[in-house]
Amino acid sequence: MNSGIDLQGTFIQSLMDLGLPAGTAKAIWMPLPMILMLIGATVGVLVCVWQERKISAAAQQRIGPEFIGPLGLLAPVADGLKLVFKEDVIPAKSDPWLFTIGPIIVVLPVFLSYLIVPFGQNLLITNVGMGVFLWIALSSIQPIGLLMAGYASNNKYALLGGLRAAAQSISYEIPLALAVLAVVMMSNSLSTVDIVNQQSGYGILGWNVWRQPAGFVIFWIAALAECERMPFDLPEAEEELVAGYQTEYSGMKFALFYLSSYVNLVLSALLVSVLYLGGWDFPIPLNLIAGWLGVSEANPVLQVVTASLGITMTVLKAYFLVFLAILLRWTVPRVRIDQLLDLGWKFLLPIGLVNLLLTAALKLAFPVAFGG
Repeated sequence: MNSGIDLQGTFIQSLMDLGLPAGTAKAIWMPLPMILMLIGATVGVLVCVWQERKISAAAQQRIGPEFIGPLGLLAPVADGLKLVFKEDVIPAKSDPWLFTIGPIIVVLPVFLSYLIVPFGQNLLITNVGMGVFLWIALSSIQPIGLLMAGYASNNKYALLGGLRAAAQSISYEIPLALAVLAVVMMSNSLSTVDIVNQQSGYGILGWNVWRQPAGFVIFWIAALAECERMPFDLPEAEEELVAGYQTEYSGMKFALFYLSSYVNLVLSALLVSVLYLGGWDFPIPLNLIAGWLGVSEANPVLQVVTASLGITMTVLKAYFLVFLAILLRWTVPRVRIDQLLDLGWKFLLPIGLVNLLLTAALKLAFPVAFGG
């Protein structure tokens, strides 16, 4: 069952019905998805920061923010406003150009990656045929910005943080790519929409998490390391490096690092839900529910309900994973840098290779079960 309606076609057709030329209607449509993406990602970050405060408070038996808006909901907004209005300091002996460009290079690829995240059959900004490959390519740009920021700061702690960020990213990108390749092999496509469609039809039983349990664990660990979440936040370990590559940053430039960290966490959770948890797919197949209720699949009301449920399911799955990531931060101790690199190169990489080879063998042996 198609999860959603063609929003682009419907919007453009509506404008053309009002008498606008096709070119003008398309030009009006073009910026809307991008604006929606920026608003959605920013709201996602605000929710994430609020969750971080409340969950950390619960883990430490505190109350957390209560008085900045109802239940402290405006605390993330207060954080953002504080960072926007703080003085933007550039250290005297730093490289001002690299110091300024670093945070921009860090934040841009993360926002661009949202282009390929589907919330329904037609509810995504662009259905790129090589969407997963595009995301892996974009994610490899981020460490360049971190290294640039660390080097340009002219601070030994910042430089060490930047070097750690680059080493960590290289170590965990390969296992992450191997886990994704196993999923791609099963779905015969690099498109995120095709990957979700390959899991649909059987509800929760068709999700890739059952066919790729090792890949799921590798991807989630590698994603946490890429996001520099505890217990893998070595590039900005306060006890060792003050604040790592962020040490000399303040004001809006620091806000970009802060924003990129949380946007990346939400993005990783969304991609886990798309690749392994059926994306917009409901745990019980919606065509079965429609059949039980005696509703036709062509019913436009059902299509709208399906699209709404698709968005809800994708976001719920993602925020469940965000909840787990935040809980891990306050329950698991930080690893050492040598342990971090050993985990990536000596443990996750071999398991990722074995998982990929095993997936290929099972696909040849059982083509129906493994998407042949």
